[in-house]
Amino acid sequence: MFLKNLSFSVFFVLLFLPLSKPDLAADRAALLSIRSSVGGRTLFWNISQSTPCSWAGVLCEGNRVTVLRLPGVALSGQLPTGIFSNLTQLRTLSLRLNALTGQLPSDLAACTKLRNLFLQGNMFSGEIPEFLFTLHDIVRLNLGENNFTGALSVGFGNFTRLRTLYLENNRLSGSIPDLKFEKLEQFNVSNNLLNGSIPAGFQAFDSSSFLGNSLCGQPLDSCATGPNGTLVVPSTPTDEAGNAGKKKKLSGGAIVGIVIGSVVGFFLLVLILMFLCRKKGSKKSRSIDIASIKQQELGEKPIGEVENGSGYGNANGYSVAAAAAAAMVGNGKGGAEVNGAGAKKLVFFGKTSRVFDLEDLLRASAEVLGKGTFGTAYRAVLEVGTAVAVKRLKDVTISEREFKEKIEMVGAMDHESLVPLRAYYYSRDEKLLVYDYMPMGSLSALLHGNKGAGRTPLNWEIRSGIALGAARGIQYLHSQGPNVSHGNIKSSNILLTQSYEARVSDFGLAHLVGPSSTPNRVAGYRAPEVTDPRRVSQKADVFSFGVLLLELLTGKPPTHALLHEEGVDLPRWVQSIVREEWTSEVFDLELLRYQNVEEEMVQLLQLGIDCAAQYPDNRPSMSEVTSRIEELRRSSLREDQDLQPDVVDVDDNSSR
Repeated sequence: MFLKNLSFSVFFVLLFLPLSKPDLAADRAALLSIRSSVGGRTLFWNISQSTPCSWAGVLCEGNRVTVLRLPGVALSGQLPTGIFSNLTQLRTLSLRLNALTGQLPSDLAACTKLRNLFLQGNMFSGEIPEFLFTLHDIVRLNLGENNFTGALSVGFGNFTRLRTLYLENNRLSGSIPDLKFEKLEQFNVSNNLLNGSIPAGFQAFDSSSFLGNSLCGQPLDSCATGPNGTLVVPSTPTDEAGNAGKKKKLSGGAIVGIVIGSVVGFFLLVLILMFLCRKKGSKKSRSIDIASIKQQELGEKPIGEVENGSGYGNANGYSVAAAAAAAMVGNGKGGAEVNGAGAKKLVFFGKTSRVFDLEDLLRASAEVLGKGTFGTAYRAVLEVGTAVAVKRLKDVTISEREFKEKIEMVGAMDHESLVPLRAYYYSRDEKLLVYDYMPMGSLSALLHGNKGAGRTPLNWEIRSGIALGAARGIQYLHSQGPNVSHGNIKSSNILLTQSYEARVSDFGLAHLVGPSSTPNRVAGYRAPEVTDPRRVSQKADVFSFGVLLLELLTGKPPTHALLHEEGVDLPRWVQSIVREEWTSEVFDLELLRYQNVEEEMVQLLQLGIDCAAQYPDNRPSMSEVTSRIEELRRSSLREDQDLQPDVVDVDDNSSR
C-alpha cells in the first residue's frame, strides 16, 4: 500500500512538474544553452555567478531576464527549439548583425511579453512563421537583411501596437496586403520580390521603402491597366530570347580580352602608385619660409607638407599648413598689434607665456585636424617642440573693433574645464586663434571613431566624468552674465586631455561669423526655438547639452539616429524608448557591462531628457545640471566602494 501511494505521489509530481513556472534559474539555463548552441565570438559571461543579471547584454527585472542584447558578436549556426520557452519574461530580444541561420525557433511564441525583436543582418530563412503573429504586443520588429521567403502574411495585422516594421533585403514575394496600422512610423520592404500596387495605408511612406520590387502606385509611379483592365506593373527585364533575369553568356574571346585587360590595368596601377610614392618620398616635411609665403596667393598653393591628423574631427588631407592662414603678414592692412616694422603680430591674453611669435607659428610644421563650423583647425608644432591648435576662422563679417572686443571677452574666460584661448591674429584677410592642443582629440572622435579591436571601451567612470567636466565649463560660461552663452555645444567641441578630462572649446565664436556659416550649424543639437544660430540663449545651450548627454549614453550621433531603427532625432528616439519601457535598449553596448551603476545611468539619461525638453522653461539651469551629475557620480562611487570586497574577476578561461 505504501509503495502504491509513493508511486502515485511520484506520478503526480511528474505530471505537474512541466507546468511549474520558470524562474531565474531556468532563465540562466536557457542563456547557457544559447551560449553552447551557437558558434562565434566568446560571450564573456562569468558563469561562476549564480545570477545571469550581471552578464553583458542581459538585464533583469523582478528576478527574471527581460532583456537579451547580443548584437554583432559573431554568433553563428541555428537557434535550437526549447530555449525561449524558459525566457517567458523577455521584452527585448536583439540578435542583430550576427550569422544565425535556419528558421526561427517555434518556442519563441512563448515570449508573449516581447515588445522589441531585432533580428536583422543574419541569415534566417524560410517563411516568416505564423506563430510570430501571436505576439500581439510587439512594437518594433526588424527582420531585414535575411533570407526570408514567401508572401507577406495578413497576420502582420495582429500587431496593433506596431511602430516599426523593417523587412527589406529578403526574398519575400507576392503583393503587399492592405493592412491598417494606426501607430506605424517606420516601414521598409525594399529589395524583395514583391509586386502589385501599394495599398493606401502604406502610401504615406517614402519611395525608398519600396524600391527594388515590381511595385507601383504612390509614392512610386502610377499603376497602368492593360487592354482587358488588368493591372500592369513593372516587370523584371528580359533578354531577347525572353529569359527573365538571365544574362547572356560571354564568349571565350570576350573572357580572354577581359582577363588580359585586367592584368594590363593592374600593372599600370602598380606603376602609377610607385611613381606617386617616389614623388611623395622626395618631398620631406619642411618648415615654412616667410619670404616664400609672401609670394604665394593665400589658400591657392600648398605651403608645407601636411599629414592627416587624428585630432578634433575628421582629418581630410588638406595641404594648407596652419600658418598659411596668416600669409598676409606685413601687408599693413587690418588691425591687431603692429611692431616697429609695420608687420602684424600675435596678440596674447593675460599671463600667457610669449614663448613664440607669428614668425615661429609660420615656420611650424602643421597638420590638419578637421573642418568645423567656424573654420579649419590645425595642429602646429613649434621649433621648441610645443604643440598648439590653430583655428583659421571663416566668414568673419564684423568690424575689427567689434572683433577685438568680442575676442577679448573670450580670452578673459578662465576655467579648468575650458580650452583656453592663448592668442589671436587679425588682419583684413585672415583671422587666427591659438589654443592649447588637446592630445586625445574630441569626444565625437572617441565615441564614433575607431571601433576596432584596439579601442579602449569608454566605461561609466570616463563618460560620467566627461559629462561633469563639460557641464562645469558651460556653467562657468553662463555665470559670466545672463546673455553669455556658448552657442555651439556638440561632441566635436568637447576636447579631452590625456586623462580623459573634458575641456569645452569654441565658446564665444558664434557671434563672430556671418550668416553663411549658420545653416548647417549644430545639426541635431539645436534647440527648436532657435531661429538665428548667432543668438543662442542659455536655455538653448541646455538643450544642446541634453542632446550631448544622450549621445554620450547611447553612443549614437544625433545626426544619424537611424543607426538604431528610428527616423527621428535623438531626443525623441530616446523618449519613445522610455515610453515603451525598454530603457535598457537605449544604452551603448559598452556601458551594459556596468550593471552596478545602472540606476545612475538611468538618472543621467533622465537628466538628458529633461535638458532636451521642448519648451525652454521646462529645462533646468546649468548649475542644477552640474549638481545632479555631481550627486549621481557620488552615488555611483559610494556603491562601488560598498561592492568592492565582493568583486569577482571574470575568468576568460571559464567562458566558452
